[in-house]
Amino acid sequence: MRTRIIGGLVIPVTQSGLWYENGHVVVEDGRIVAVGPGEGPTVPGEAVVNAAGKYVLPGFVNAHGHAAMALLRGFADDLPLMDWLQKKVWPIEDRLTGEDIYWGTMLALLEMIEGGTTTFADMYFHMDRVAEAVAQAGVRGVLSRGIIGTSPDEGRGAIRESREFARRWHGAEGGRITVTLGPHAPYTCPPAVLRQVVEVSAELGVGIQIHLSETRSEVEQIVASHGKSPVDVCAEAGLFERPTLVAHAVHLTEADIDLMARFDVRVAHNPGSNLKLGSGVAPLPKLLQRGVVVGLGTDGAASNNNLDLLEEIRLAALIHKGVGEDPIAVDADTALALGTREGARALFLEEGAGTLAPGAPADLIFMDGSGPHLLPLYNPISQVVYAAKSGDVTDVMCDGRWLLRDRQHQTLDRDKILFHVGRIVEGFTR
Repeated sequence: MRTRIIGGLVIPVTQSGLWYENGHVVVEDGRIVAVGPGEGPTVPGEAVVNAAGKYVLPGFVNAHGHAAMALLRGFADDLPLMDWLQKKVWPIEDRLTGEDIYWGTMLALLEMIEGGTTTFADMYFHMDRVAEAVAQAGVRGVLSRGIIGTSPDEGRGAIRESREFARRWHGAEGGRITVTLGPHAPYTCPPAVLRQVVEVSAELGVGIQIHLSETRSEVEQIVASHGKSPVDVCAEAGLFERPTLVAHAVHLTEADIDLMARFDVRVAHNPGSNLKLGSGVAPLPKLLQRGVVVGLGTDGAASNNNLDLLEEIRLAALIHKGVGEDPIAVDADTALALGTREGARALFLEEGAGTLAPGAPADLIFMDGSGPHLLPLYNPISQVVYAAKSGDVTDVMCDGRWLLRDRQHQTLDRDKILFHVGRIVEGFTR
């Protein structure tokens, strides 16, 4: 099927300041084949979709999260990270079954699709069930089985499961599912375990995602134990010899940033979660100045408490202006790119992903531009970043397939998912 989208305000996110006020996007066989002003040359037999009054832009990319933690939204609020993890989250996670994880992921996918997210990264457990949810929903997923092990023996089971998961799912669903290895963090995976992860990463030809330098206390603990920063620990374990995405990267030294830039380490910036947990504010402008590739993540809904990537785009633009007392620290073009094109780069996806460019995967969204909060219109990129709401999303396409049409899900049964989530959560209180 070839589909021509016409009449919308097209923001391709291929370069700063570019949009087509009355543009077209042509999709065929899951790929974008044409983008530009006007309606473009038509082809007999193609379907035509009129997007008049709407923004057309790439789907959002959520570069870090734990989708099934949507089940724990509001369960443990207003706590520092270690208390949140050790006293609240880890104990209840021990009770979660594969079935729980499946429906929790489905709940997250409902929310992400309705908010315009077409690609997400995930690190959790029972990951076969997560992959099943991704396959059914039709989104793009970069999935890791989380690995925690304070010794090689303790981590061996999770690493074995990770290897098996990668062999089953890496490249599945026509390439929509990518598998990476997921060592949780240097404080839960010491160097000996990280070295095992590096070996398996090379063996399987897959990348790595890890939490890194999220809190000041974590960094102090690693320095006290190893005499060096968490970034140095990862580098010396060989992690950065593999394609690596680090989540958070809040407490970095200048030497850390230089090392990450040298090894082309990618970063998932999670402004909302970092603020809520009191972890601090990552040095985003410095990372960008050094050429580090940075995407945006929501983290899990237990620490955010939503999966609204558009909110993270706005936060990324606003926080760094305030912290640096610099109104141009992160401009609207940069913020939107972080949530789309640069997020795809952070996840090591193919060239063009996260944009509306010929040859790119056909992952795109419509946003209704008629609301009073979006009028008048002077600069549509600024309007999306500073004024739009995730509820403005009306239509979502991933891999050339409609997932949401006129705010109605095409691949997921909303009522069924909410029923099962309610049943699971009732069990938490028993």
